[in-house]
Amino acid sequence: MKIPTSIWTLLIGIVLTLASFWYGQNHGLLPAAATDEAVLVDGLFNAMMIVSTGIFLLVEGILIYSAFRYRRRAGDNEDGPPVEGNVPLEILWTAIPAIIVIGISVYSFDVYNEIGGFDPHAIHEAPMMNQESMKMPGRGSAMAATLSDTPPSNEPNLNQEKSDEAMQDPATAEVRNADQIPQLRNAPGVGIVAPTIGGSPDKAGKPAELQVNVTGLQYAWIFTYPESGITTGEMHVPIGREVQISMTANDVIHAFWVPEFRLKQDAIPGRQTEIRFTPKKAGDYVLICAELCGPYHGAMRAPVVVEPQEAFDKWVQEQLVASKETLNQAIAINPADLSPNEFLAPYTKDMGIKPEILHQVHH
Repeated sequence: MKIPTSIWTLLIGIVLTLASFWYGQNHGLLPAAATDEAVLVDGLFNAMMIVSTGIFLLVEGILIYSAFRYRRRAGDNEDGPPVEGNVPLEILWTAIPAIIVIGISVYSFDVYNEIGGFDPHAIHEAPMMNQESMKMPGRGSAMAATLSDTPPSNEPNLNQEKSDEAMQDPATAEVRNADQIPQLRNAPGVGIVAPTIGGSPDKAGKPAELQVNVTGLQYAWIFTYPESGITTGEMHVPIGREVQISMTANDVIHAFWVPEFRLKQDAIPGRQTEIRFTPKKAGDYVLICAELCGPYHGAMRAPVVVEPQEAFDKWVQEQLVASKETLNQAIAINPADLSPNEFLAPYTKDMGIKPEILHQVHH
C-alpha cells in the first residue's frame, strides 16, 4: 500500500519538531546558570536553538533528498523541465522567516525588559549639538574627547553624580583616579549611554542588598565593598541577595563578563555603568574582560566566588582581620616612651645603620 504524501509530510514534521525540541533543551552549549537572570537568557537561547535546529534539519534534509532523488541518471541527456516559479511557495517561505524573526524579536525584548535593561524613566532628551560644538578641536586638545563627550549643558551629569557617590567610599577613592578622568555627559538625544543591566522591573528604584564597586585597569579587576571598606582582587557574593556592580575604568574600555551570570557590561573611562544580578548557585567562577584592552587582555581575569551567606560573612570577617593585621605590621608602634634612637635601634640594626648616624640626623 502506497502511503499518501500528506501522511509522509505529517510524520516528517512530527519527527523534526520532536528532534528540534529535544536538542534545543539538551544542547549542552551553555555553562551552568548561576543567577536568576541567567534562567531568562537561557530560555531565549533555547528557543532560538529549537527554531535553528528545525530549520537546519528541514533545509539540509530537503537538499540531501533532492540530490539523491533528482540526480542525473546514466543515459539521461534531456534538458530539465522549465519551471517559472511557484507564487504560493514563495509567499510561504517569505512569511515563515518573517514570523520567526518578529517572534524572536518580541521574546528578546521581553527578556531584556525582565532583566532591567529597558528603563523608560532613564531616557530623556538631551540638547542637540550646536554648530559651535561641531568645530574641529584646537591644538593640544584630543579628538577622542570631542567625539566621546557632549557640549556643555544644564542637564544633570548622571555619570558625575554616580562617580561622586562611589567616591564617598574611601577604599574606592584610593583605587579610582576619577580626578584625572572627567565624567562625560550623556549622548544627545539617546539618554544615558551606559544603562543599568540586570534587576527585574519590580526592583527598579530600590537599592540592592549588596553594593560592590569594580574598577578595571590594565590588566586587573579591583573590587571594593563600601559597607565594609574591603579592597580585594577577587569578588565574593552571597546566594540569594541582589548584588549591584557599579563599575568604571581607569585607562581604557574593559568589559565585565561572567559567562555563568549571562550578563555583560562595559567598564568605560569617564562613565559609570552598572549590573544587577541575584546569585543562586554556589561555585567558583571567572570574571573575564570581554573587550580587547591591550596586549595582555587575555590574562585579565579574576576569581568570582558565589557562596552561602554564612560563608560570605566569614570571608568578610577574615578580610577585615587580615587588613587590620597588615596595617599593624606596616605601622611602627612605639609601645613605651622610648627615645627615637632607642625605638628605631632594632630596625636600623638590620639595615646596617649605626646609632651615631641617627643621633646626627635627629639634631
